[in-house]
Parts: sequence; C-alpha cells; structure tokens
Amino acid sequence: MPFSRLACALGLVLLLSACASQIDAGVSDAASAPGFWWGLWHGFIFPFAWIGSLFSSDIAVYAVPNSGGWYDFGFFLGVTVLGGGSAFGSKSRKRG
Repeated sequence: MPFSRLACALGLVLLLSACASQIDAGVSDAASAPGFWWGLWHGFIFPFAWIGSLFSSDIAVYAVPNSGGWYDFGFFLGVTVLGGGSAFGSKSRKRG
C-alpha cells in the first residue's frame, strides 16, 4: 500500500512539473541581467519584499528578466538557507 501512494505522488509531481515553463522574455543573456548573487539577495529579502508588494505595485519579489537557472538557484538558497526556511524544520520540539 505505501508503494502505491509513493508512486501516485511521484506521478502527480511529474504531471504538474510537465506544465512548468518560462517565457523567453523572462531570461536574458545581457551582462546586466541579475544573476546568482542578486538571486541570493532577493531570496534573503523575500519576506520583506512580499509584504511591500502587498502595498505597492512598484515592489516585486522576483526580478524579470534575469539570467535564468543561476538566478533561480540563488533565489532558492536565499529563501531556504539565509531566510531561515530550513532552520524551522530542523528544530526539535520538546515533548512534555
């Protein structure tokens, strides 16, 4: 029974990931396009930028266009590692 649930979940993830795409205008080869380091910074300030974006349409949480995969990787690291995203799941809970 657990294997069928795992296979179903994996199939659903693969089905949903097949729909993911990025428009060509979202990626730029220009030297001035935000890369890894800007992605890292944008990921780190994500919570503050998200709150600001609720009140102002001039604030965005993600730079478009950017350099593509390296920007995405930096953004991911900024959100999870620097932003504390991975720290919340690793803390043990005291049972009493």
